[in-house]
Amino acid sequence: MNLVLDHLAQSHGSAGYRRRKEGAVKAAHAQKESGDSVSGRVIIEVTGEIRVKSLKINAKGFAKVRWTESRNAGSNTAYTQNYTEEVEYLNHKDILIGHERDDDNSEEGLTTIPSGRHEYAFSLDLPQTPLATSFEGKHGSVRYWVKAELHRPWLLPMKTKKEFTVFEHIDINTPLLLSPQAGTKDKTLCCWFCTSGPISLSAKIERKGYTPGESIQIFAEIENCSSRMVVPKAAIYQAQTFYAKGKMKEVKQLVANLRGESLSSGKTETWNGKMLKIPPVSPSILDCSIIRVEYSLMVYVDIPGAINLSLNLPLVIGTIPLHPFGSRTSSVSSQCSMSWLGMGLPERPEAPPSYAEIVTEEQRRDVSTAREELEGHLFAYIHEFRFQPPPLYSEIDPNPDRSSCTEERRLDSCPSR
Repeated sequence: MNLVLDHLAQSHGSAGYRRRKEGAVKAAHAQKESGDSVSGRVIIEVTGEIRVKSLKINAKGFAKVRWTESRNAGSNTAYTQNYTEEVEYLNHKDILIGHERDDDNSEEGLTTIPSGRHEYAFSLDLPQTPLATSFEGKHGSVRYWVKAELHRPWLLPMKTKKEFTVFEHIDINTPLLLSPQAGTKDKTLCCWFCTSGPISLSAKIERKGYTPGESIQIFAEIENCSSRMVVPKAAIYQAQTFYAKGKMKEVKQLVANLRGESLSSGKTETWNGKMLKIPPVSPSILDCSIIRVEYSLMVYVDIPGAINLSLNLPLVIGTIPLHPFGSRTSSVSSQCSMSWLGMGLPERPEAPPSYAEIVTEEQRRDVSTAREELEGHLFAYIHEFRFQPPPLYSEIDPNPDRSSCTEERRLDSCPSR
């Protein structure tokens, strides 16, 4: 007899469609999120007729933490302290054949399964509450699985288990994760009573949120005024933090790095969008109470014989990539600011048009004819007001004394003087 748990599939209820994965599906490829429906089937293959008490499935999801520390209790006495913690995210049970009671070995209520291949479908909904993303770490993990158990009288249960992956999606298209990250630091090296010039570092990235496979553009300026040869570098680090019994355990791992050119004394190096690609990594885990997975970009200057000068820029690795319109936000804003800076006021204002350009000879002749036909002071006044030429344009202030006094008062009130 053979018991197989197969054909794990998912459907996204929130998206308004259902998708079935046909064929044998590995658990690592069955990716789900909170609110999704998990479906599959249990396959029983028997060569002869059997009688079964029950066929059950149990879907579970846990975050678990465990590590040990050695303690010294006195002279020649040591012991090991265990730190464990767990959080349950999923616990669903269902009966596909039979009844709930498995401790009863009576022959009553048994189900007969004839020879051949038999399939039993099942389906369950993941909780709507946020779920922790599947993760395997140094001192803890987040795992989800479905287990099937076949119970028969007077025999041990047959069990099979298959894991599936859960992603709690992180959308990087939010104002917080689209905001630029920047910093500046400097360091002065000292050797006995001699002090060398400072080493300064400035770095900036376009946003805080990225997805695996993207490249981070690093803008940086490194100035070496010291007497030593230094090397600018950058690296992405993953920090795993585990919590249990009021204690914390942290593990830091290098994800990706790059190296710049060596800088001798008095030299400066500028990075105009140096690229550092993010490899396939687990998304950030920020909502689990016992496991946190965080990322950061460290831009630093490697100084021989001294502590490195470093800048830490926080990162969030998400699951929903940048929208096309979001990728142009920073570049468009920078272009607008640059174009605005390039726009200057004209050196000299243009003079207004002359009287002859506005009022033609024909208009003046028509008005003169109308005035002769309609003798009246009112019409004459309107005519003179309408076609009276403007005052002559001049760039010389007609009241120089008042203007100069006003200008002097303005200059005296400038806070920079």
